Amino acid sequence: MAMFRSLRLSLRFIVPLAVALAILAFSVVPLVDRLYLRWSVRDMDIRSKLIASTLQEPLTDLLQQGNKTKITALFSRALRDERLFALGYCDENGNMLHRTPTFPKDLSCTSPGPSADKTGLLLKLPQGVFHVAVSPMSHESMPVGNLILVHDMSFVERRSTDTRKYIIMLFAVLGVVTSLITVFVAHLSWHGWMKGVRAMLRGEGIVRPFSRPNSSELEPLVGDLRALLRTLDEERRLADDVTISWTPDTLRGLLHKQLTGDQVLVVSNREPYIHMKGKAGIEVKRPASGLVTAVEPVMRACSGTWIAHGAGTADREVVDRHDRVPVPPGHADYTLRRIWLTQQEEEGYYYGFANEGLWPLCHIAHVRPVFRTSDWERYMAVNQRFADAVAEEANSDDPVVLVQDYHFALLPGMIRKLLPRATLITFWHIPWPNPESFGICPWREELLQGMLGSTILGFHTRFHCKNFLETVDRYLETRIEHESSTISHGNMLTLVESYPISIQWPPPWQETQPPVEECRAWVTQILQLAKDCLIGLGVDRLDYTKGVIERLRAIECMLELHPEMIGRFTFIQIAAPSRSVLEEYQTLDTRVRSLTARINERFSRGSYQPVCLRVEHHESEVINRYYRAADVCMVTSLHDGMNLVAKEFVASRDDERGVLVLSQFTGAAHELHEALIVNPYHIEQTADALFRALTMPDFEQRERMCSMRALVSDFNVYRWAGRMLIDAARIRQREKLAARIGCPL
Repeated sequence: MAMFRSLRLSLRFIVPLAVALAILAFSVVPLVDRLYLRWSVRDMDIRSKLIASTLQEPLTDLLQQGNKTKITALFSRALRDERLFALGYCDENGNMLHRTPTFPKDLSCTSPGPSADKTGLLLKLPQGVFHVAVSPMSHESMPVGNLILVHDMSFVERRSTDTRKYIIMLFAVLGVVTSLITVFVAHLSWHGWMKGVRAMLRGEGIVRPFSRPNSSELEPLVGDLRALLRTLDEERRLADDVTISWTPDTLRGLLHKQLTGDQVLVVSNREPYIHMKGKAGIEVKRPASGLVTAVEPVMRACSGTWIAHGAGTADREVVDRHDRVPVPPGHADYTLRRIWLTQQEEEGYYYGFANEGLWPLCHIAHVRPVFRTSDWERYMAVNQRFADAVAEEANSDDPVVLVQDYHFALLPGMIRKLLPRATLITFWHIPWPNPESFGICPWREELLQGMLGSTILGFHTRFHCKNFLETVDRYLETRIEHESSTISHGNMLTLVESYPISIQWPPPWQETQPPVEECRAWVTQILQLAKDCLIGLGVDRLDYTKGVIERLRAIECMLELHPEMIGRFTFIQIAAPSRSVLEEYQTLDTRVRSLTARINERFSRGSYQPVCLRVEHHESEVINRYYRAADVCMVTSLHDGMNLVAKEFVASRDDERGVLVLSQFTGAAHELHEALIVNPYHIEQTADALFRALTMPDFEQRERMCSMRALVSDFNVYRWAGRMLIDAARIRQREKLAARIGCPL
């Protein structure tokens, strides 16, 4: 009887649900058709402009020559594009002078169509539906007529039909799955469903295996439910990415809505603003750090507190009695809390364990890591001091804490002991090695246990997440759920997820940056270069992982293979000094300077030198000028988590010019596919890519740059932070629900 009663109750819900899903499906189909048609028209507009731009120069030349045969051949070659149906050319008086045989008879220079200063439109002709665009032609700034481009739009109807079919199938499957879940839940309601829910919230269901004797009947469904939840989560993420436009206001709204105004704290070693004593008094500088570039815009949107090591010579003079200072200077958006370290602490924690141990351990750059017990002891002590500072700055027992990078592997576990209810998001900005490499570290278990104090542990790529899961599986006793990408360790559950980091969009200097021509004139003047010189650019910290040596060798090889570039091409290498007290970095500095001198000695001609090395700190606005002046930007990292220089270069080029040469060993190479991807260890391949970049036609540069700019715009730093905070908000809601029903996780 109980079974029949539960089925009757289920049917009362399933029937209205099926009707609602059917109505929703048939309501969504017309909307999808309209959206797809709009996207298709916009795509045709872009294609029409690109084809017209490509044909502009050869067509105007042939028109001046009056060569009808070559014009016909030019049009025929253009029609090899599978969607381009016809081409026609009208003079200024509206006379059709040239057209392809496929040009519709019902369409003429004077028939209804788009004007020359507007985008294309759709026309229904006897042959079908066509997209018609008119592009004005000019010669020496004088108008000479209009080029008419006709695209076949029949593919829209075909794809719309397929889309309608898939949407109806999706809703049908969704209805079946929902019905099955409804019947299942109704059945559970008569078999102690409350116990099952509480078990799930404790982690004994979805996350951990059921331990109660009466839970065996659910075991076969656990794996399927995990896979289903993971699939639904991925679909939700994709939907959010498509529908949400990520801006500072979006991030503030998310914090207000999802986290209900909860406090946000950031912890990093590097501070976002450094106060230094200068000749004119106290000067404020921003460090050359990809981490600061990414996280600082997020803090401006969050108005939280940033806890960092105060290393500036005037840092102590500007803080209050609680070691706090509002930043940015002159426009305070958040608070900077500084932690003071002794020279011995900095040498052991930062230069020693972090940068002589963990940095080379995580980067496959052929530098042997060094581990000392004294460094490890200072690393633990400094991590504890930062944990104490987090507890002091927290105004509640459950703040949201963003822990940044490899300097604080132990910090999540320490904060967890002080603030058990805190939501800890740790982001690892550098690569994560394979288990064999990480096993070199003598304190591997302690580091992993500290990191697993995190609620969420983020990496740049899925590959780094996979390496971390395998490392934990190798060295700790944990339960790993690969379907949900979670690790259960003790009473803690950690989500391991990829969050590709990015930059602020639009860049902070977008409205004030000088024109490209002015930037080129400025660079050529200060470096005494020829006005028509081709400029290559590299912007890095002076670090052995950045592939600066390999880059210089590729430049040398390119000049050997293409001597015509000698005197025409200059490469500017901006290298910000980094960790110069360490022997490996001192050696690198010497090698870079020596190789630069050798290349300049080989290929210099009079005052011309092929490589300009500038080992000094540059402000962001100055580097942006170099980005805008360069013809090519080279990023040749030997191993990199993401590399934000590549994205900064793309963001700076609103003229849609310039070429990016990008190492395949960067996280950015998984996103910026239109860059010229190279293996920096292959010197000849990198040299060939550099020459190709220097000789790339303008139209190809624009096509590649437009695509990369669209990606960087959509996948900006606010999306990076927003994705982590949304995931954190959902976890916090689940924890509150568990506490409300008296069943803590």
